[in-house]
Amino acid sequence: MRAELKNRLKSGGTNLQQVLADAENDEILGKMKVSALLEALPKVGKVKAQEIMTELEIAPTRRVRGLGDRQRKALLEKFSS
Repeated sequence: MRAELKNRLKSGGTNLQQVLADAENDEILGKMKVSALLEALPKVGKVKAQEIMTELEIAPTRRVRGLGDRQRKALLEKFSS
């Protein structure tokens, strides 16, 4: 499931907004680390993911379901441009 999601993100088959929405009801997505989710996005590697998480004040161990409203909004704004 996670590998499939990562492949769809890389190829543009889904987007961050959809994944965050799906994570509310999907146990597997909800338990995925935010860093792993970011690294699955096109043009984002380990270093870039860490920089983004630091900039948006997201803990390195944070899981997708554990994101606060402010953090979700900041992530979506960051990747909407």
